[in-house]
Amino acid sequence: MKHHQSRRTFVGALALGATASTMATVTNPLKTWYSNMPLPLAETGRNRDAKAWFRQIKGNHRAVFDGSMPHGGFPVIWNWAFYLSHNETGSPDSDITGLTVLRHDAVPFALKSEIWEKYHLGENFNILDNTTQEPSLRNPYYEPGEKDMPAPGIDGIKALIDRGAMFCVCNLALKVYSAMVAHTLDLDPARAYAEWERAILPGIQLVPSGVWALGKAQQHGCAYIYAGG
Repeated sequence: MKHHQSRRTFVGALALGATASTMATVTNPLKTWYSNMPLPLAETGRNRDAKAWFRQIKGNHRAVFDGSMPHGGFPVIWNWAFYLSHNETGSPDSDITGLTVLRHDAVPFALKSEIWEKYHLGENFNILDNTTQEPSLRNPYYEPGEKDMPAPGIDGIKALIDRGAMFCVCNLALKVYSAMVAHTLDLDPARAYAEWERAILPGIQLVPSGVWALGKAQQHGCAYIYAGG
């Protein structure tokens, strides 16, 4: 399908380090889509909020999980496992910070289910509903149902945030992917981006980019753990 091919072309070019001429072919449409898109994190206040958010990191046990791919929910699951393991070795939640950065292909995890359905995020990001084995029309990892996680008792994003875990989402990826998906659905990319930005789930922080957030978390003493694939 056309939208799958265009997304794979873009992601593949990034992953393989394409030549300048190849990247020009891939990214020229993005420049057109960006021309009418708002750039909210260019505002000083929004950037200050994102920087201040990292001051919530606490405790002796700190890790940042690089969630670049959906990977069956493991950007969320590894965060839960971090809390579980430290609890089992005698540390309370108050002495732990697990921080997951949702970036690249994992950005749908930060969005409300209505956006998953409207923009076919399960299909576009190859995320299956474990109950139906079809592309998911909802976010299965914010408040997971009985069969959404690979084993019972694993906390979703909401429960982890309630325990003190931290989750953020890459604004750059939201811009790129909302524009690409809007293009395949013949929708206005600026309006699509605005909808995706408004649909960020409670407790999840919007940050300028995922790589920026990974660097900030490490500056605040978080060990880096890759959780994307």
